[in-house]
Amino acid sequence: MSRSRALDRRLNPYREDLAAAHLRGEVNADRFEEGRDMQVVAGQLSLLREPRPDAPMDTQLLFGEVFRVYEDKSGWAWGQSAQDDYVGYVAREGLAPKPSKPTHSVAALRTFIYPEPDLKTRPATPVSMNGLVTVIAAKGDYSRIDRGGWIFTQHLSPVGAHARDFVSVAQEFLGVPYLWGGRDSLGLDCSGLVQMSLERAGISSLRDTDMQEATLGEALPAPIDFTTLKRGDLVFWKGHVGIMRDDQWLIHANAHHMRVAEERLDIAMSRIARGEHGHVTSIKRLTSLRS
Repeated sequence: MSRSRALDRRLNPYREDLAAAHLRGEVNADRFEEGRDMQVVAGQLSLLREPRPDAPMDTQLLFGEVFRVYEDKSGWAWGQSAQDDYVGYVAREGLAPKPSKPTHSVAALRTFIYPEPDLKTRPATPVSMNGLVTVIAAKGDYSRIDRGGWIFTQHLSPVGAHARDFVSVAQEFLGVPYLWGGRDSLGLDCSGLVQMSLERAGISSLRDTDMQEATLGEALPAPIDFTTLKRGDLVFWKGHVGIMRDDQWLIHANAHHMRVAEERLDIAMSRIARGEHGHVTSIKRLTSLRS
């Protein structure tokens, strides 16, 4: 087996014809590129498996995040997210050169970039929680950002200032529609909810459920004693994940309700066991969380 096959293509930028320069010697490719960093200037940018509008969406990039581009061709950029290392294609029009260093992140579930420091001005560009901005001035209740436009200052938090409780953050998403690959407040999937909630609390997380199960927290010993669950425990199935609100209730973005919902864990487990996800595979506890 070649070393190329051993690397997860979701997290390692390589194809038969092109690969990132840092993978030289690890993968086979016709050419290697250093790549260049660009910044997302759309409210959200879909990251797709192929360079076509109807291709499957694996995740989304948020305003202000950095995307390292290895190929810029026919309106599509192929590269890797600096936020969580995910690899794919994005529409080139949603990127701008020369990324700026962010000073603030969006702390509200959703906010808007206005052309003037006035809530009545249009058009207003929506930006989701965890979007990144560089504030260069202030006027009244609004902050001016370097990419142009104004954001309501109370919706921003200085970079490095985090929410204390990621479970409370997850609850802010209750009712948001389920969207496969979604990662913002207009729609998100189960692992997107976990990633977004943890990120707001200053905890880095990979994107997909299997990645999160392999890297987050410490597994409760088997056989699992479901009477010992605590707030913030992550419950994993094959291809699904949820967050415990307390010792009995689960918060999860799911295709049964087609939204982010709170549901008793025993009810969710019974229903999920009859479907494609089967039985709980593990429960991970984030022991580093503050009480």
